[in-house]
Amino acid sequence: MKSLIKYINANVLFKVAHLNSATIITKIIAGILTSKAIAFFIGVEGMALIGNLRNFLGAIQSISILGFYDGVVKTIAQFREDSVNLSKTISTAYYLCFFSTIVVAFMCYYNAQFINDLLFTSYYDFAYIIKIMALALPFYALNMLSFSIMNGFSNYKMLLIINIIGQILGLLITLVLIYQNRIDGALVAAVLAPSLIFLITLVGILNRRNLMTYIKTDHISFDILKSFGPYAAMALVTAVALPLISICIRNYIISEIGLKEAGYWEAMNRISSYYLMFITSIIALYIVPKFSKIHGKKEFKKEIYGFYKSVMPIFGLGLVLLYFLKPIVVPLIFSEDFEPVENLFFWQLLGDFIKVLTLVISYQFLAKKMFTHFIIIEVFLIITLYFSSVYLIDVYGVEGAVMGHFLSYLLHYGIVLLVFGTSLFGIIPETSDKT
Repeated sequence: MKSLIKYINANVLFKVAHLNSATIITKIIAGILTSKAIAFFIGVEGMALIGNLRNFLGAIQSISILGFYDGVVKTIAQFREDSVNLSKTISTAYYLCFFSTIVVAFMCYYNAQFINDLLFTSYYDFAYIIKIMALALPFYALNMLSFSIMNGFSNYKMLLIINIIGQILGLLITLVLIYQNRIDGALVAAVLAPSLIFLITLVGILNRRNLMTYIKTDHISFDILKSFGPYAAMALVTAVALPLISICIRNYIISEIGLKEAGYWEAMNRISSYYLMFITSIIALYIVPKFSKIHGKKEFKKEIYGFYKSVMPIFGLGLVLLYFLKPIVVPLIFSEDFEPVENLFFWQLLGDFIKVLTLVISYQFLAKKMFTHFIIIEVFLIITLYFSSVYLIDVYGVEGAVMGHFLSYLLHYGIVLLVFGTSLFGIIPETSDKT
């Protein structure tokens, strides 16, 4: 633990502890309580259906804001003292996101039955849920755009307050709806809760009314849009393609094995998301700022090896502990009906460990603007994940899905090491990207 504290400087540790940790802890607690309610009131089958909706919702939400979030944050931080370019940034993001959100919402609303059959098969009729999602989508887009603006202005305290209140409000709404309406309530909560946070965000916006003066139609800028492009492409590949592939894999499990087995896989994914939330926040807060200041291969190697030596052993130890505690963890988070989930832990935890090893190096793509490399490698990961999972599911059942997860990220890690080989080992030519 001392090496971990020594590795992360005091300033970043302060941010993690006071700005990020509170939000993450709230999200994890809210997620566990929601999972418990789903397990108790709805059951394993409901877990699978909710998983499909959550994945689809995540993909649609990313499409609606065109993957602009990171680009807006970076550009606003760059032009925060330049009122003209700041106005161009906010105006371009606002109007384009508004237009795209309306188009996406319109398409979802009038294709609700088709989407229902895709997510829930023709045996379930939740088309009205898709229509509710379409109506709520503009509020989500406004909320995320507001978040990106506040993030760009480094208004971390406001973001922290909104996130925590939003998580608590979303949890209460979810629990009440699940208790009253079971599976229908859970699905309604999944599409409504993210958008309702906008009501809280609106208070923060009203406190900074001068921001509205920056939104002008004649300030829409192609140059600003062009600067958003690479970040949007990266975000859309990961935030859209990966959830859609998860839906495809889950539907394959449902059709070939059964709905219960798909529910077990979704439960394992939920557990995975809880512990990955914390480690990825540390990487994002520490690695990205560090990498942007690195100019030499020795510095890059030193940072990667330092993280591997100090943080990864602790993370790995945590995963080992989680593995041996799985007979306690599974019924604690879900119920006794989810006992088969224990069989999925080994390959999932192993795959997540490799995933974090890769993620640390992959942030160099962002820091050095190697956008093309990132997109190509992510597409490879997505294709590998789907086909390996399908093949292994046919052979090993639902356990094949987590085996495919491990195999995909192992191959992904190998390719990332090839790209940065000369920096890390001094033996493989490192490529560059001038994008």
